[in-house]
Amino acid sequence: MRRGSTGRYLTVSTAGGESVKAFVPAPFPPKPPLAVDPALRERLDSALLAIGRLDSVTALLPDTRLFLYMYVRKEAVLSSQIEGTQSSLSDLLLFEADELPAVPLDDVAEVSNYVAAMEHGLARIRSGFPVSTRLIREIHRVLMKRGRGSDKQPGELRRSQNWIGGTRPGNAIFVPPPAEQVGEALGALEKWIHDQPERTPPLVKAALAHVQFETIHPFLDGNGRVGRLLVTLLLCSEGLLSEPLLYISLYLKQHRSRYYELLDSVRRDGDWEQWLGFFADAVASSASSAVDTVRRLVRCAEADRATVQTLHRTAGTALRVFDELRQRPIASATLVAALSGVSMPSANSALATLIQLGIVREITGRRRGRVFTYAKYLEILSEGTEPLH
Repeated sequence: MRRGSTGRYLTVSTAGGESVKAFVPAPFPPKPPLAVDPALRERLDSALLAIGRLDSVTALLPDTRLFLYMYVRKEAVLSSQIEGTQSSLSDLLLFEADELPAVPLDDVAEVSNYVAAMEHGLARIRSGFPVSTRLIREIHRVLMKRGRGSDKQPGELRRSQNWIGGTRPGNAIFVPPPAEQVGEALGALEKWIHDQPERTPPLVKAALAHVQFETIHPFLDGNGRVGRLLVTLLLCSEGLLSEPLLYISLYLKQHRSRYYELLDSVRRDGDWEQWLGFFADAVASSASSAVDTVRRLVRCAEADRATVQTLHRTAGTALRVFDELRQRPIASATLVAALSGVSMPSANSALATLIQLGIVREITGRRRGRVFTYAKYLEILSEGTEPLH
C-alpha cells in the first residue's frame, strides 16, 4: 500500500550555509494501519516458523555458549563489512589472540567494539533492562569507544546535522531529522516499542523499529550497526528468541541494493508492506542458514572429537585442547594452554597430535609464538564473511 510520505520535511541551514530539507518521520503506528494480505501473512508465518526451528535446534548444542561466542563474532564482521570495513572473521580472531591481522587495525578494532556492544546489550536485556533510548546510547558508547568514530560523541545523541550518501547535506541521498528533533523522535519510538499506544506483534515491531531508527539516525556515526543490533535485541526481549542466534546482516549484505531501495520507498511512499515482506524473507533465510550452520558444526565437532578419543591414553589432554579450539578456532599455543589449564609442554604435545590427525593447522610457520587454527570449523563459520570490495 502506498500511503505517501511517512514524515514531513523541515528546511534547515547547515554549517556550510546550505539550505536543505531534512526528513522527520511521523511517530508510529503507521497510518492507515498495515495491510497484511494473505501473501504477506504467509511470508511472516514462514519467518516465525524458521525462528521456532532455530530456537529448537539449539538443543543439539552440547554447550550453547561455544556456538554463541563464535556466531556473535560472525555477525560483528558482517555488520561492520556493510559499513565498509575489510576485516574477516579470521582477522578478528587473530586480533583477539594478540596477533597482527592482515587488514588495518582500525578495521578490526571496529569489529571488536561491535562484539562488546552486542554482548553489553544482550546482558542488559537478560537482566531485565528494557530496550530504550538509554540502552541504545549505552550500546553506542561501547561500539564507538576506540578506533574510527571514537571522536564522534560516543553514547551522545548528535548535536549537529548528519546525512547519508554524498559529500555534504546538499548532495546527500537522504538527510535525517535536525538535531533538535532527534530526542523527541527517539522518545516516540521507545514508547511504541513498549506497546504505547497499542500492542504490535514482535516480528513486525522489529521490522518497523529498524527502519524508524535508521531514519532518525540519532548518532554522528555507527547508526547502521546499532540499527542492525536493535533487531536481535528486540527479538530476544520480546521472547521470540531464547538465545541471540538470529542475525540478518548476511542477508542485507547480499541484498544491500534492494535493502536501501526499500528504506527509501518507506520514507517516500509509505510502502511498509514491501519492507515487511523483505524483512520476513531476511529473517526466514537467516534463521534457516543458522540452523544449517549449527547442524554442520555439531557434525564436524562430533566427528573430530570421536577421532581424538581413539587416542585412548593421550586423549584426555588432546580433548581439552580440542574443546578450547572449538571455542576459539584461532589461538596461540600459550592461549590454548592457559584456557585449557594444561602446561605448555602438554599443550604443544596435544597440538602436535591434533595436527597429525588432520584436525588442526599451524598458520604462522614460526618456531616461537605459533598460532593454530581449527580450520574445518572456522571455514563453516566464515561462509559469507568474505570482505566486500
